[in-house]
Amino acid sequence: MGFFDRLGRLVRANANAVLSRAEDPVKILDQSVADMQADLVKLRQAVANAIASQKRIENQAEQAEGQAATWYERAELALKKGEEDLAREALSRRKTCTDTATALRTQLQSQAGQVDQLKKSLMQLEGKIAEARTKKEMLKARAQAAQAQEQLQSAVGSLGTNSSMAAFDQMEEKVQAMEARSQAAAELAGADLESQFAALEGAPEVEDELAALKGRLAGSPVAGSLPAAAASQQAVQVQAVDAELEELRRSIDKL
Repeated sequence: MGFFDRLGRLVRANANAVLSRAEDPVKILDQSVADMQADLVKLRQAVANAIASQKRIENQAEQAEGQAATWYERAELALKKGEEDLAREALSRRKTCTDTATALRTQLQSQAGQVDQLKKSLMQLEGKIAEARTKKEMLKARAQAAQAQEQLQSAVGSLGTNSSMAAFDQMEEKVQAMEARSQAAAELAGADLESQFAALEGAPEVEDELAALKGRLAGSPVAGSLPAAAASQQAVQVQAVDAELEELRRSIDKL
């Protein structure tokens, strides 16, 4: 394989690749239908010209036939008048007109066949254009959907390495950490609040016990004046009770 052959093939391959990338399916479809429409206009003009030519040939054939009939009548008239030479000339003219009419009728048949073929081609092209228009809209929709899907996949694929997405993920983790700290603080505050209420709920029992103790001490029988030893013992007991009461108060405050 020669160098220039390889070079030519490489140039054609690169050119085809560039054209393939540059081709927009939507634009190409629109242009294809526009080209077909232009061909349809040309074909319609050709059919119109063929029909006009057919009408013209038909008129010429009818005129030639009319002239042939006229020359025949003239030949009859000349023969009746005894003008045989004139009658012969009229018949000669008649033959010329008849031959012309025959040739025109033959051409007319051929022209009619061409017109019929052109009409069939015109109908086929109109059908193809109608079908192409329908397919064009479907293909355009499919092409646009494919392009949108390709762009979406490209965007999704780039999210993994996108700095903005990384920053978003980092901020999401930070918010989750803040929420965890807030929840922990709320749980600790709730536990402290529960302990305070527990202390309040336990306080009435202590007060009740203290009231009962005071009532028991106040209700002790006293017969006149107590002996010194008994009075001293009672004072000791009162001091002990006060000390125990103070200790109970301090333990309650610590709760």
